Amino acid sequence: MDAKRLGIYLNDHLAGSVGGLELAIRTERENRSNPVGRYLAVFIPELREDQSSLKSVMKALELKEDPLKARAAWASEKLGRLKLNGSLVRYSPLSRLVELEGLCMASEGRLSLWRTLARLSGKDVRLAGFDFEALIARGEAQLDALRHLRARAADVAFADEPTAFGTGEVIIANL
Repeated sequence: MDAKRLGIYLNDHLAGSVGGLELAIRTERENRSNPVGRYLAVFIPELREDQSSLKSVMKALELKEDPLKARAAWASEKLGRLKLNGSLVRYSPLSRLVELEGLCMASEGRLSLWRTLARLSGKDVRLAGFDFEALIARGEAQLDALRHLRARAADVAFADEPTAFGTGEVIIANL
């Protein structure tokens, strides 16, 4: 296994986890009164656990964290807030949709990470103690929930009449 390339790959994912966590926190704060916020209140601690698992993998592989990448991801997430969302001073339904799309993309990346590490665990005994299959299963469930919320957010964002998010909403597991 090429340790240099693996270190770069894992640090890229660690930086992505920093940005994704910041995005989830902001989205939860803006949606506390609806199903998005309620789901994200459960999802955020799981993201923190995933980030901790990734750091543990890096430690087991004796790979150093790149703090510059993590800080750049944090700053990029903050800059991403400057995009126009159809409302100059407040949160809009389009904001919710775009943020959920970002969380879906981040979850796809996290799943790819766990699947890659599961494959590598057969080649490196240092990875044998990690339950990548459980991380994959949880990531798939998270992505399903996020996709459901994203679809509903699209309905609300593009409705002809203003609609409150969560009206007639089916309850998602873990809420």
